[in-house]
Amino acid sequence: MSATVASRRPGRSSRRRARTGADARLVVQAWFGTRLVILVVAAWVMLRDHRSASGVFGNWDVAHYLGIAANGYAEANSIAFFPGWPLLVRLVSSTGVPPLGAAIALALAASGLATAALYRLGGAPAAIAWLLAPTAVFTVVPYTEAVFCAAAFWAWERASAKQWGAAAVLAAVAASVRVSGVFLIAALAVLALTQAGAPRVRGRRLLWLAVPVSVVAAYLGYLYVITGSWTAWLDAQEAGWARGFAWPWESLRHTLSVLEPGAYADHPEWHWVFLAEIISMAVGLVVTLVCLVRRRWGEATWVGLQVVAFGTSYWFMSVNRAVLLWFPLWTELGRIPASRGRLPAWRAVLIGVLVLAALAVQAVWSWLFFTGRWAS
Repeated sequence: MSATVASRRPGRSSRRRARTGADARLVVQAWFGTRLVILVVAAWVMLRDHRSASGVFGNWDVAHYLGIAANGYAEANSIAFFPGWPLLVRLVSSTGVPPLGAAIALALAASGLATAALYRLGGAPAAIAWLLAPTAVFTVVPYTEAVFCAAAFWAWERASAKQWGAAAVLAAVAASVRVSGVFLIAALAVLALTQAGAPRVRGRRLLWLAVPVSVVAAYLGYLYVITGSWTAWLDAQEAGWARGFAWPWESLRHTLSVLEPGAYADHPEWHWVFLAEIISMAVGLVVTLVCLVRRRWGEATWVGLQVVAFGTSYWFMSVNRAVLLWFPLWTELGRIPASRGRLPAWRAVLIGVLVLAALAVQAVWSWLFFTGRWAS
């Protein structure tokens, strides 16, 4: 009997390795395929409208990031953007690479790293679901989403593996890139306290988080030195992007006003983009509740704090982009297609249809950004 069992083990091990290799190849293919769709849309817009690469990839906040990389915080309200991403772009472009090209290359590379982290956290389905996200264009253009997700996802993966030193350094990178790093620190603190271990061990985990906290504190201190105000970042957000405080019901009412007939008739795409913002908020609430039910306190903190922040702003804005940061959403979605053996034909067809639909929505969202329309 023991000989029979022993003889079977290599076969099972080989099949497991083959399945893992096939999953990894599928994720790599999904990364290339989704990046290709987005870049094809960009090329199509450039050819159709006779626009340059900077005119297609340089819309909206890209101009702010590249401006900070070149000139520092010289423009009004530019302090609303954390310095990590512009500094990284400046570092790479100092080698002679054009800043826009350097930023796109960095975003592409970072999206690959984020995909790898999600693969570790939730398997191939989770990583592929993230790659198919409607707003994935923001992981290709020079925005902070790709590099933040790469640092934050790997920080969570390392913390989950109880490698808190590495997690702290990665969280510090994330915190240098965007204010969402504050929510990541809070979520990691909850994870540190709820992860198994003696009180002394939990205390050491929390001490590691002083590393990313110091990054946020350093930036706030810098803003105080140049402005004389501890609320300079919040003031810039309110002055430049109407992100002042509002009660949740007021925020919802302001968002719904965009959907009223005749509202913003000169920007017809605003109606369905802001409708998507409401849907994204609902998704965030559902994910938070699911994490609470599953007693995944850290993940619930991570998504829940962002939902609260967006829900107390003037209106729901940029939630569609923030969905990219919610790794618990993608790991939960990754559970849906999971099954052993071959998929039934109807299920395989359904997944294929959903993938094609996701790519179509992704292409439309890319078209919004590349043509300079509001894309969240």
